Amino acid sequence: MNLPPLTQQFVMHFGEMGSRWGINRTVGQIYALLYVSSKPLNADDVGEALGFSRSNVSMGLKELQSWNLVKLMHLPNDRREYFQAPEDVWAIFRTLANERRKREIDPTLSMLRDALMETPTEPADIHAQERMKLMHGFIEMMTDWLDEMQKMDSATLASLMKMGTNVQKLMVVKQRVQQAFTGNRHG
Repeated sequence: MNLPPLTQQFVMHFGEMGSRWGINRTVGQIYALLYVSSKPLNADDVGEALGFSRSNVSMGLKELQSWNLVKLMHLPNDRREYFQAPEDVWAIFRTLANERRKREIDPTLSMLRDALMETPTEPADIHAQERMKLMHGFIEMMTDWLDEMQKMDSATLASLMKMGTNVQKLMVVKQRVQQAFTGNRHG
């Protein structure tokens, strides 16, 4: 690799983590390089920096484009394609959440909806369908929550995340107020 030490450490780590996230090492390293780069890079720049073949870089960039994680751009008086990762980490999070939803969650919800339309007759299937109903409800609730998070701007999301356990404390206070109100009304 032809990179400064800190950048190389980040790129190598993303390569290792890529396989745990369901992408290959090359794609993880390409993304990490584009993310920390101060300017858009073309395929030759990426290949030279990482020591990858042109074909590996091209395939990796195509995969990143399919995930909407890199933006293709052209620079004036240059016929080459340049690539850049979004700078806003919340935009990256939103993109990953949307893409994972399309690829993993939506097909599961579709399968669960179909399964819940069935009329099982076997006791094991009746039990299985009840469990699927619980899973369907949970996934629906999570996707509804994710939809709401997607509508928030980055600053609001960051504030919400920083609230951490304070949200739980707020919910406890809310429950106590509701219980007091309900108790006083009936008492």
